[in-house]
Formats: sequence, C-alpha cells, structure tokens
Amino acid sequence: MSEVVRLTLVSHALTDAMAAGRFPTDEPLSPVGHRQADASIELGTVDAAYCGPEKRTRQTAELLGVRAEVEPRLADLDFGRWRGDVLGGVRPAELAIWLTEPAQAPHGGESVVDLIGRVRDWLGTLTNRRGRLVAVTHPAVVRAAILVALDAPPKSFWRIDIAPVSRTVMHFRGHAWTLRSN
Repeated sequence: MSEVVRLTLVSHALTDAMAAGRFPTDEPLSPVGHRQADASIELGTVDAAYCGPEKRTRQTAELLGVRAEVEPRLADLDFGRWRGDVLGGVRPAELAIWLTEPAQAPHGGESVVDLIGRVRDWLGTLTNRRGRLVAVTHPAVVRAAILVALDAPPKSFWRIDIAPVSRTVMHFRGHAWTLRSN
C-alpha cells in the first residue's frame, strides 16, 4: 500500500517555564531554546507545515526555516488556572486527579481526553492529503498524536516523554496512522 502522508511532529524548543517546572503561558523560547532550534534537525522536503498558535511554536518553526500555517488545534493543553504556576504549587490532591484520571481537569482547563479528541480531529483532516507534512507543536500534542496512532488508552498519556525539539514521524497508510522510529 502506498504512503498517503508523512507527518513529522516537532516539539517546540525549550522555554523558561519548561526549565523552571512551571505550567506554560504564551511565553517565547529561552536563549537555550533558540540555540536548540538553530542546531537542530533537518526536516528535508516539506510540502506543508503547521504550528500551534503560541509564540514558542511559531519561533521554533521560524528557527527551523519552516513557513508554518497556524493551526489552532495544535495549541498546547489548556492548563486553566494553573498557567504560570510551578508544579510544586499545585494542591497534591488536584495533581493526583489530573495525572490519574484523564477525563478530569481540576485546573478548570482542558482534560487529556479532550486534548486527544482535538488532536484526533486534526489528524483526521490530514488523511486525504499526500506528501510530507510538518507540525511544530507541544509535547502534550505529540503525546496525544501517538496515543491516536496506537489506539492507546488516555491513561497512557503521561508515560510518553517528549523532549524539546524532538521529532516524531507518523505515516497514514490508507486506513491507519503508524509510528516510525528514526
């Protein structure tokens, strides 16, 4: 079966919030993040590129030399009232609920289940495309895409580590998404 689409998901470069263990706001890349993206991956031929609406994804795409269309469904997980807070500042009971019950959003933002649904919807729009696509987005969005490809349960979300400026390659081959290890 011929390849319909190749999608390379690139996680944005480091921000100060990531380095400090804070829930993100719409912050720019840190100086380290700028260096990571400058020295990072070669994406090859790109037929279409997308990025999340946040500064950090747009800056990463620009540093990678990708002219990306902003796609709202590639936005980061909405952390609600936790935005800008340090992880240690969250009430332990709320954090436990959030980490173990993917349908819950004790922060008042978006649940992991809702994020996965949003990413699944976006991936569905790509299945009639052909070529090499790139999406510069967030670790949470990449995790959600992996779960969609594997048809894995939402509770697996936190078991996937996505590093800054890492890439995850997926193919759509007629009926399902597959992952490719590079």
